[in-house]
Amino acid sequence: MLAAKQPKPKTCKNPACGEKFVAQRLGQAVCSPKCGLAIKHVNEEKARKSLDQVGRADIKVRKEALKSRGDHMREAQQAFNEYIRTRDQAAGHHCISSGKPLDWSGNAVDAGHYRSVGSAPHLRFDERNCHAQSKQDNRFLSGNAVDYRIGLIARIGQEAVNALEADQSVRKYTVEHIKGIKAYYRAKTRELKKGEAA
Repeated sequence: MLAAKQPKPKTCKNPACGEKFVAQRLGQAVCSPKCGLAIKHVNEEKARKSLDQVGRADIKVRKEALKSRGDHMREAQQAFNEYIRTRDQAAGHHCISSGKPLDWSGNAVDAGHYRSVGSAPHLRFDERNCHAQSKQDNRFLSGNAVDYRIGLIARIGQEAVNALEADQSVRKYTVEHIKGIKAYYRAKTRELKKGEAA
């Protein structure tokens, strides 16, 4: 008959003790209740952190479930606009409408749409229709449309501008599609920024 394998001795997890002991139960980390009490704050801290992580993940899931279609659309638009600004900054483009250098240091650059989101919502995520533009031109000169068109023709060509102007197609965005757009443009922005840092 084979002899039963003896359990391997463990080292007590209490730093003040460090004695070797044979565990009497599964998961036993200390040699005695006294050592267990001595390090209970460590276990409490680990348990608190673990509960906090679970709580944060749960809150994130609940917040996501409470978002409306409009909330998702806003987030996707923000991701798209950030990509446009990053793209045009990386390319060294000037303001699409005025042709002046853009101030990238602060918050003075918009992602301006040639055909506005209000009048052509189906083109809101069309990269040909959106370019870096000074806040002055975008917000205070109503997009400076005439000069924007001139700058756009110079940048993407007359044929592409004609195609944009003629596009009256209807696009229906589901919430899943909108989430996909947001993820896609966040990833593209990360890639561009990684390329700049390299």
